[in-house]
Amino acid sequence: MRVYLLVLIFVVVWISLLSRTYYLSVESNSYYEKLSLKNTTRTYLIAPVRADIVDRNFKPIAINKLGFKIEIEPHLSIQKRYDQLQDVINKIALLLPEFKSYEMLKSYIDQDSHYNHKYISVIDFVSYESILPVYTKLNLLDGVKIDLSPKRYYPYQQSAAHLIGYTSKANAKEMDEDSVLKLTHKSGKTGIEKQYNSFLQGVPGSKKVQIDVYNEEIRVLDSQESIENRTLVLSIDIRLQRYITKLMRGKAGAVVVMGVDGEILSAGSYPEFNPNHFVSGISQKEWKSIIEDLDLPFTNKFINGLYPPASIIKPSMALSFINNGLSKWWYVNCSGGMELGNRNFRCWKRYGHGKTDLIKAIRESCDVYFYKASLKTGIANMSADLKRHGFGAKTLIDLPNEFIGTIPNREWKMRKYSERWYSGETLNTSIGQGSTLVTPMQVAQNTALIATGKLPIPRVAYMIDANRTVPVIKDLLTEAEKGVLPLIRRAMVEVCNHPKGTASKHITSKIKIAGKTGTAQVVGIPQETKKRIKEKDMAYYTRSHAWLTTYAPIKNPKYIVTVLVEHGGHGGAATGEIVSKIYDKLSELKYLP
Repeated sequence: MRVYLLVLIFVVVWISLLSRTYYLSVESNSYYEKLSLKNTTRTYLIAPVRADIVDRNFKPIAINKLGFKIEIEPHLSIQKRYDQLQDVINKIALLLPEFKSYEMLKSYIDQDSHYNHKYISVIDFVSYESILPVYTKLNLLDGVKIDLSPKRYYPYQQSAAHLIGYTSKANAKEMDEDSVLKLTHKSGKTGIEKQYNSFLQGVPGSKKVQIDVYNEEIRVLDSQESIENRTLVLSIDIRLQRYITKLMRGKAGAVVVMGVDGEILSAGSYPEFNPNHFVSGISQKEWKSIIEDLDLPFTNKFINGLYPPASIIKPSMALSFINNGLSKWWYVNCSGGMELGNRNFRCWKRYGHGKTDLIKAIRESCDVYFYKASLKTGIANMSADLKRHGFGAKTLIDLPNEFIGTIPNREWKMRKYSERWYSGETLNTSIGQGSTLVTPMQVAQNTALIATGKLPIPRVAYMIDANRTVPVIKDLLTEAEKGVLPLIRRAMVEVCNHPKGTASKHITSKIKIAGKTGTAQVVGIPQETKKRIKEKDMAYYTRSHAWLTTYAPIKNPKYIVTVLVEHGGHGGAATGEIVSKIYDKLSELKYLP
């Protein structure tokens, strides 16, 4: 029995050994073959070239400039081969003297490590013109590789800088969130470049290669092309944009030219900046000059600038009055002011406007009409209607970081200041002063609502990857508001064309337009002041902001033009000529007959 047991154990052991031998030599062959293949092949991702941005007429406004980057083989610093590294860098600096050897050396050492087996870039971009005379000599240097390296370029410099935005070096957080940036190292930082970054940067390609023991490439096993060469078409017309840049030279403010369906023909914030300075990194001196400029050239004022709207809010305020029961034929007697408590709320016209109805109140911008109507309507109703009309809310334009603004009411004040609301604040809100703050884009959107009865969502992208963007237009006015629109539009026509209209003396365009002026105070006027000082005699930064928002043609509106001139003084005087020339340019460019 013991013999049988020993034989059985012997047989089991040998069967186990043979089975394991068979598995290791035959069955696991495919596994180790795959493992071996991993040791002899490598897959590289290929960075895509960033897409171009063009205007509606396909004129390039953001392109890639042809250039090259200079790279050096890795591990020279960690293997203590400093002499060889210094020698290579000195030779590069001799051939390309605009690049400093100590900067290249620092860049190399910062990137070199045991874990990096890729060539290290010491010069990210050399223009085609600069490298051409020395290309052969550079290419013959041991351990040096020259690769294509496109650089973002904005051919129109400052024009549309805030709208287009710019690209710059991606930071660690951005690269963690988007793996493509680890290849391109560039991301959109502001404007359209940021909003549509994922589309513009494209999709990486790949290359699978076989390598030898020395990490040298033997042959390409497989490759896949990057998805690139796409084009983003914007709705703007760069001809109009550049023209407005000239009109706003020496001024601070914002201009929006928009179709009534929301298409942005031009949007500018002034003064502008040159986005090309940010692509490769701006110097500390240049950055300091920008951020210390009191006119804030780096702020995108048409979506991030918050301003008191002043009288340009009156057409929308009139809609609220009628929507809450006030007769469209209601009138007041304006004697130049209105007493409330111990304060006199003045009209801008010292001796008043006399008998004033809705049309006259908008045409001549009578404050007393709006003071008295606001007390009948109440701040809660006014605030709710203004927000529905587009104020105090994002316009949803396809640009990043849009500001909301402020349409105040009781709840807002209690939440922000823990204080009660006063009737005097209702009066100030009714004429677009007090705590009310809006953006120029909100004003343009609201003007489209008055002109057409519908609220469009502004948009800058016209065509994405050959697909047209679809207009989004909201029908949100009540029947009462729609019923009074003809009167409000008539009043806005008279603003720009009636002898007593607040803009009529300053409008020179051959296109008949409708609009509303606004003069937004930035400093308070003491109660004891009987005669107001003229704007031109005030210190520049204490002068009022000047507004004029318009639409044309008056019978079948197609375009909105909204202009804000910071510290420009009276709305019509500071903006009338600019608006007139913009409409004439629209006619010249065949947008208007």
